Amino acid sequence: MSRKYSTEEMLAELVAIDTTSSKSNFPILGFIADYLSGFGIPTYRVLDESGEKANLYAQIGPDVAGGVILSGHTDCVPVEDQDWDSDPFTLTEREGKLFGRGTCDMKGFLALMLAAVPDMLAADLKAPIQLAFSYDEETGCLGAPSMIEEMSKNLPRAKAVIVGEPSMMQVVNGHKGIIELETLVTGYPVHSSLVHSGVSAVTFAAKLITWHQDQMVANRAYIDPVMEKLGYVPPYTTLHNGVIHGGTAHNITAAECRFMTDIRPIPTEKIQDWLDRYRAYVAEVEKEMQAIQPETSIEINVIAITPPLGTEENGAAEALARTLTGDNADHVVSYATEGGQFQEGGYSTVVCGPGSIEQAHQPNEYIEISQLRAGEAFIRKIIEHLC
Repeated sequence: MSRKYSTEEMLAELVAIDTTSSKSNFPILGFIADYLSGFGIPTYRVLDESGEKANLYAQIGPDVAGGVILSGHTDCVPVEDQDWDSDPFTLTEREGKLFGRGTCDMKGFLALMLAAVPDMLAADLKAPIQLAFSYDEETGCLGAPSMIEEMSKNLPRAKAVIVGEPSMMQVVNGHKGIIELETLVTGYPVHSSLVHSGVSAVTFAAKLITWHQDQMVANRAYIDPVMEKLGYVPPYTTLHNGVIHGGTAHNITAAECRFMTDIRPIPTEKIQDWLDRYRAYVAEVEKEMQAIQPETSIEINVIAITPPLGTEENGAAEALARTLTGDNADHVVSYATEGGQFQEGGYSTVVCGPGSIEQAHQPNEYIEISQLRAGEAFIRKIIEHLC
């Protein structure tokens, strides 16, 4: 029989496990599986292609449709090059706040889910609570799709999904999507005194990078009034290049340049349209390069695509979350979650979890204890609702 943890005790256990995205998440899955097994709850894993990471899901309550999914990711961002005042992997309390990597994003919600398991088991649930733990959310929501597919096939259909990303326990009914791309420009190196016969990968990569900025400037010129009214900040699709590598010397035309792109479409725009638009411009630039040297090229690698979470009309998840929290305002965010992926899988979905996104990924990341108390009340009300 597993011991009963308080939310803080459970959070301390989870924070102590280093779940940086570059590492396997098996240690935290092992802890979760052992804990649930101690209560007689079976767990199911969905492995990634490498076999080194996995999703995990479980069900508590009767095997009938109409339950609620509580979903969260197990991975965290790195702590390297961050100046912490305490050990990031030891939960530390100061002035009503709990500090540690992942406290806010999003082990606080995982701790709420797990600490409430004994109460879920003791309740007379008429519909189940399904627990979902995914991998590699921080690197592009890579794990959730396979988990959602398996849950859809193997468990009775839930009526609502609550993704517990930090929202200060407000009901978030919409968020932007995200496209993560790597573009590799292969040029033709020559001595810079003969630049007319070479192709600088850096120069042509600069054209592509400038295209991203030009597109965003054009987006600002027309702001969708619906997105503005809903509260998106900013209320248009953003494009950003965060990493670039290229060239070997100042006097050699660069043989190679690669850069990373982050496009965050608003829910009213299609991700495929943005990909098609970029690919069309890449083809134009590649043609210009190959007119100088035919062996040059541009390759686009789609790293991850996460769909936006659209605001649902008469959505069951939104109605439930609003009833339980008393929050009747519209809240949208510009970050992406697995919420859009659940929605694509046919589930009614909202985001609602403890903590502020402003603390996510920061040194001295923390969650306020008052937010955990609000989260506990929310979980209790879910249990009561399903009874």
